Formats: sequence, structure tokens, C-alpha cells
Amino acid sequence: MATVQLTQVKKAFGDLEILKGIDLAIEDQEFVVFVGPSGCGKSTLLRVIAGLEDITSGTMTIDGELVNDLPPSQRGIAMVFQSYALYPHMSVFENMAFSLRLAKESNQAIQEKVGNAARILQLEHLLERKPKELSGGQRQRVAIGRSIVRNPRVFLFDEPLSNLDAALRVQMRIEIAKLHADLSATMIYVTHDQVEAMTLADKIVVLSAGEIEQVGSPLELYHHPENLFVAGFIGSPKMNFIDSTISAVGEDGVTVTLPGGHTVTVPVQGGGAAVGDGVTFGIRPEHMHETGEGDARFPADVFVVERLGGDTYAYVKTDGADLLTVQCAGESRVKPGDKLDIGVNAVSCHLFTKDGKALRQKARNPMADVGKSGILAGAPGPKAPVH
Repeated sequence: MATVQLTQVKKAFGDLEILKGIDLAIEDQEFVVFVGPSGCGKSTLLRVIAGLEDITSGTMTIDGELVNDLPPSQRGIAMVFQSYALYPHMSVFENMAFSLRLAKESNQAIQEKVGNAARILQLEHLLERKPKELSGGQRQRVAIGRSIVRNPRVFLFDEPLSNLDAALRVQMRIEIAKLHADLSATMIYVTHDQVEAMTLADKIVVLSAGEIEQVGSPLELYHHPENLFVAGFIGSPKMNFIDSTISAVGEDGVTVTLPGGHTVTVPVQGGGAAVGDGVTFGIRPEHMHETGEGDARFPADVFVVERLGGDTYAYVKTDGADLLTVQCAGESRVKPGDKLDIGVNAVSCHLFTKDGKALRQKARNPMADVGKSGILAGAPGPKAPVH
């Protein structure tokens, strides 16, 4: 077992409080990702778990054992940093064996443990090389191997892919995911890249200003963000937001009036919502349809188009709203200057109150592409795709 429990953990440097009462349970064999913008406290939280920073107040246990006062070497953890931190004068084998030699392990045990780690990480043919003879991805695998040989209870990763180019980042994401499956280990991973969080995590912890905003699976956070911050942070490109006003609250949901006078009924629970309240209407780029399909439609002018091959992103302007992003098919013929009728399905829309809290969605199938309750007042009939 390798469970980690944090209860009201706080960390302050003098009068500056970095962590503001963290409550978090990490289960055995989970892959948990801490994500958030720079300065949110995610790396500090990882260092607290590692024992590299003392806890100001609160408690932390690993497998039920209180570890507040234990040094890092006695916590049963291994950490992989953003910097590879390899010894340049040592071979790959000696870099991976270094901690085992310090622990006075036998030569046979060292050979077995390093050999096993090298096999898992496909480093067997590189064991005699020096770090300067390795690529960035190979160096990072050596740094990970140095952790594997210690057989830790918990693996900690502090932005390990930040120094790699885009192609290597994708490759290493796959390798780390496979490593987690092969080792059946508890892993805690810090990143500012929400794509890494979505692709690697069993559970994502979204942090902001030293506090946890939401904890859940990647798809839970994607489909059911609890507040405006999580909605804007999870998803790439980010969710579109439009300032709106509530015009009706009924059994079907909450009807809002968008800039330009268009209205849409979003199937959310209206508890606490009142006519006249200002809200933020949210819709993801992939849930906006250039063809006008859906429950609600509104006109927009295309300003910029980005063609990425598999997808095309159109940046559009509509009455009274900031620039919005629409994800189109890769072969879309949309171009700057076009006028579109953007369609949305009501079940894919979100509403957030003035304090940023999400109005809870009614029961729905998040993969459904049909709407039942959204209407757009005064909208024209269906329109053919724009070419």
C-alpha cells in the first residue's frame, strides 16, 4: 500500500502563506496530477510531501504513518526533477546505481536493480554511455531509472518534461503512463500544462493561490467544472466565456440573454438564480458548430483562421462579446471575413454566477450531441454550411 493523506496542511514563509489548508487523499497506485498556473503552490505542495519543506501546520501520513518530522530519506519516496541532475563524469549505470552504493547494497543487488530498471526504460544498450552522449529524452529516462532502483512507496515528478521539445514531450508522456501501469505505483506529478494533466492523470488536483479549486478525474473536471477558474483552465483551447443576464428560471433550466439580445435555455438547476442576475455563459470551442447545428444559434464574424491539419480554429466576434474560438473540422473552408451562424447544443453549455460558482447541471450524457431545452429567440431557420 502507498496512500498519502494530507489534512489541513499549511505552509508559510514568514508572513507569506503559500499553502492555505490542503485536504487531500491519494489512494494506492493512483496517478495524481497537481496542475495550476505559476505561483499556485503546486511545486511547494510536492516539496512538502517529499519532506524538502517543513509543514507549518497540519498533518501528513504515508500508509497511515505520520511523516511530518521524518526526513526525505525515511519517507519511502523518490523524486524526479525538471533538471535531470545527472553526474556528468559517471556512466548511465553508475548514475542509476549511485544511491544504492550509498546504501551499501551488494554488487549483485545493484546489478539486478539497475538491470531491471534499464529493461523497463529501454536503457540497456546505453548503460556505458555518459550523459553528454544522450538525448534529452534518454537523460530523463535515466533520471527516472535512478528513482525506480530505490523501489519507493511514492514517485514524485516535478515538471519532468519542461526541458523537452514538443515531440519528446509526447513520447515521454506515453512512457510515463506505461511506467505507471508496469510498476503499479503511486505517482504524484506536477505540471502547469493541462494537456499533460488530462492525458496522464487518474485524478487531477487543480490549485489556485494555495488552495484546491477542484479534485476529480480528467473528464469530471472537463464536463463538470465547479467554478469559472477550473472551466477556463481545463481544456485546450480554453472555454469561451460570454457575459449574460438571466431572463427566466424554470423547470427546463435557466434562460439567459446574450449580448445582442439572443437567448438560450441552459439545462442547469436554478437554485439561487434570479431574473436579472448577471452570469457568465460558457461554451467550449469543440461544442460550437460553424454549420449552425444545435439548439441555439447566433451570428458571428470570422477574424482569424488557424489550420492545424486535423482541426481548424476560427476566431470570431459576436455582438458584445470578446473574441471567441470555434473548433471546426480540418477540411473546413471557413476564412477571415466570413459571416457564420454559430450553433450550440444547450446540454454542452455552462453557467457561472457572479462569484464564479457553476450552476449545477441537470442529469445528462456528456457525450450526447442533441439538445432538448435550448432555444434562441428570433433565430432564423437552419442554414447551409458556410464555404
